[in-house]
Amino acid sequence: MPSLKRVGNRIVGNPEQTVTTISTETYLKGLVKDPRHEAVNYLTSLFPILGWISRYNFGWLTGDLVAGLTVGMVLVPQGMSYAQLATLPPQYGLYSSFVGVLVYCFFATSKDVSIGPVAVMSQTIAQIIIYVDSRYPGKWDAPQIATTVAFVCGFIVLGIGLLRLGWLVELIPAPAVSGYMTGSAINIVAGQVPSLMGITGFNTRAATYEVIINTLKGLPSTNLNAAWGLTGLFALYAISITCKQLSKRYPRRARLLFFVSVTRNAFVVIVLTIAAWLYCRHRKTHSGKYPIAILQTVPAGFQDVGSPVIDSELVKALAPQFPVATIILLLEHIAIAKSFGRVNGYKINPNQELIAIGVTNTLGTLFHAYPATGSFSRSALKSQSGVRTPLAGIFTAMVVVVALYGLTAAFYWIPNAGLSAVIIHAVAGLVASPSQVYTYWRVSPLEFIIWLAAVLVTVFSSIEDGIYTSIAASFALLLIRMAHPRGYFIGKVTLTHNSTESREVFVPLRKDGVTNQYVKVDPPTPGVVIYRFEESYLYPNCSIINSAIVDYVKENMRRGIDFSTIQLADRPWNDPGPTRGNSQAAEAANNERPALHAIVLDFSGVSHIDTTAVQALVDTRNEVQKWANRPIEFHFATILSPWIRRALVAAGFGIGTPAVEHSNEIAPVVPYGGSRREKSWGDIPSSGFEDIEAHSESLPPTLGTVPIVPIETPFFHFDLTSAVRAAEAGVEKPAERAETPPAKYI
Repeated sequence: MPSLKRVGNRIVGNPEQTVTTISTETYLKGLVKDPRHEAVNYLTSLFPILGWISRYNFGWLTGDLVAGLTVGMVLVPQGMSYAQLATLPPQYGLYSSFVGVLVYCFFATSKDVSIGPVAVMSQTIAQIIIYVDSRYPGKWDAPQIATTVAFVCGFIVLGIGLLRLGWLVELIPAPAVSGYMTGSAINIVAGQVPSLMGITGFNTRAATYEVIINTLKGLPSTNLNAAWGLTGLFALYAISITCKQLSKRYPRRARLLFFVSVTRNAFVVIVLTIAAWLYCRHRKTHSGKYPIAILQTVPAGFQDVGSPVIDSELVKALAPQFPVATIILLLEHIAIAKSFGRVNGYKINPNQELIAIGVTNTLGTLFHAYPATGSFSRSALKSQSGVRTPLAGIFTAMVVVVALYGLTAAFYWIPNAGLSAVIIHAVAGLVASPSQVYTYWRVSPLEFIIWLAAVLVTVFSSIEDGIYTSIAASFALLLIRMAHPRGYFIGKVTLTHNSTESREVFVPLRKDGVTNQYVKVDPPTPGVVIYRFEESYLYPNCSIINSAIVDYVKENMRRGIDFSTIQLADRPWNDPGPTRGNSQAAEAANNERPALHAIVLDFSGVSHIDTTAVQALVDTRNEVQKWANRPIEFHFATILSPWIRRALVAAGFGIGTPAVEHSNEIAPVVPYGGSRREKSWGDIPSSGFEDIEAHSESLPPTLGTVPIVPIETPFFHFDLTSAVRAAEAGVEKPAERAETPPAKYI
């Protein structure tokens, strides 16, 4: 039992020594009880496949086989298309496709995600290759540049996952991700239209608006490639739309029609390839060219499998490009994995997903693969195909291997315009729909502005700038929200049930749409101020909260000093008080206000507090006590964290009310050498405590009862109601106010 007790009009004892607070040593011991057990759990968690492979069964195998083969038929043409988008030979898309789906299944916590080449990453790789070539012409070839990016970024993402820093991804909100994805999709589609139409003569990697303008100018020069490109694009959309409409009309055939729709990419590419072969096989010119652009030779199998060649000079040259490539790798994948986990009812582990991405890309460099991450379109297809476990990736890898070793001769005649059609059809689905954009506006107009900024910057500049813009704007909005927190001064509303029972609830005094405008909100008892925090109390926002409370007190509570009796020379320069002409009227108006007795702070919304915020709270106490010229009680309701309790006790809160002159800093930036004396808790005036026995939560354990809040901190309360009642219990009555002697200026 602490040695706090009342002797006459004083509280004796040393609360700082008797108050029990959480111990750092105890906390750390409770955090890690058995290091060896934790180490074993950490190592086994790196391979989630160990948790479910022993329960694998034939039912799962059927679903995985169908989904794996289905995704494989889409992945082969898409992989080659995206390699073309990345300005790489088509076989590198197949290399990345194989490694991605094979390695991911051993580390995955998502059954739906399909790893491999994606449009945004491929476009970024193309920009990186252009960046390096422009500064070091001909020094490194494109595949080496792409492989180096995969190796370094893979290790970065792997490190983030191993260090369990996946929470960093949560700092980027959904509208920012959608914004840069939409802008990137527009950028990619605009860059593929010239290839689709056979238009040449300008840089298709320039800013999106320039590509669109040059494409419109080049429409008169459209050539025979458009016959394959436009036909392929029309066929892809026609098959997709027709199957959807027929599924609605014939629900029993929906499953069959789904798989018909799924095969549209492979079907269209096969038909266009046959048509290109029939038309071009006898029309080769003397210069070795064909009437339309075709894929031509694709080497069979894996070429030059082995350790990658990582040039340190190339790494230095690529250094400015690693951040954007890393962000795309982790951000797009985590967004897709979380989305499908939410839809299909399971939870992913972001850290483990980053490990999977990191391992996939680092091992992929052994096959000379370029960066791979989660694909939205193929993941959706995999989910809709009925996938049961991540093992479906092995069957997809088999399809890619068959294509690499058995179909490369047929790939020779694939028209480039057809691959552009595949890219446009796949990427167009990444553009946010009008209803989705409108939802951003309705939910949060500021986040809609971030979305719009990301799209516009991507269109008028580059994907890299769009990503940085969306992230920077999101961080700025987060800091603004932290620095300008919501907080309310609270009043009471009496609720009546069945005309017999009633209870009080606490709602904001200011009616700003939170409560019904016709509800009567009564202010608290005169002399009591109730403030509710809506955010954690930290260094970015503590000054604003301090100002809000102090300004409210000065505006609504009585000043404890009669300035009419103070000479002008004795008044502080920054608070001179009323002028001589209206000093009496001002003093009369001041006396009409209630004398401040207590401030109640509702900490139910506060999960963290730091040193700067505690110092700001001390400053708040000092300022209001100086204004009132008397000790002011500070009551705290609903402190949810023992660390917050510990921090407040360290600053002298919760255990009493120090006298006005006791106002030392708890963490001075510059040590103050003035004449202030240290706090002496034995000198705390009796008005600083109510009777300890008056608090039900402060009673010592008797007859098997236990106090909810420790009795050594009588100013900490379990809920807001008990805090307000305790504050109101000590408010001076009008008769007592008349007997109070006039305050003296300090």
